[in-house]
Amino acid sequence: MMLEYQVSARRIDSHGSEATTKEARIVLDTDMAGRPDAFNPAEMLLASLAACILKGAERVIPMLAFELRGIEVQLHGLRQDSPPKMVRIDYEIIVDTDEPDARLALLHRNLQRYGTIYNTLAGATELVGTIRRKPG
Repeated sequence: MMLEYQVSARRIDSHGSEATTKEARIVLDTDMAGRPDAFNPAEMLLASLAACILKGAERVIPMLAFELRGIEVQLHGLRQDSPPKMVRIDYEIIVDTDEPDARLALLHRNLQRYGTIYNTLAGATELVGTIRRKPG
């Protein structure tokens, strides 16, 4: 079975654009000078990976009976100019949990294995990540 997705995007003016799907709307930074109140395309790519990891966590946490109080993802992308492309993405998953290290590693393996955006990007760029327990 194949899943399908539909997104539309349009230019608002020289300072920005918008993308829509279902009942959702995202303002896009397409201004050549940049804008602080919207994601540019590279940031959208990183946000998409973060969303994939977080959604994957929602999927596998019940299957693993994994106990957590919270989860966050920090990402850093490295883009080259010529030809323009993302050459490396580093991420860190920070989990607020009392689960042992072996279970953290199991969670990470599952997030890597079953993420659509994760697997797509892993095939196209260097994708390096870690998982750790939130201090405290």
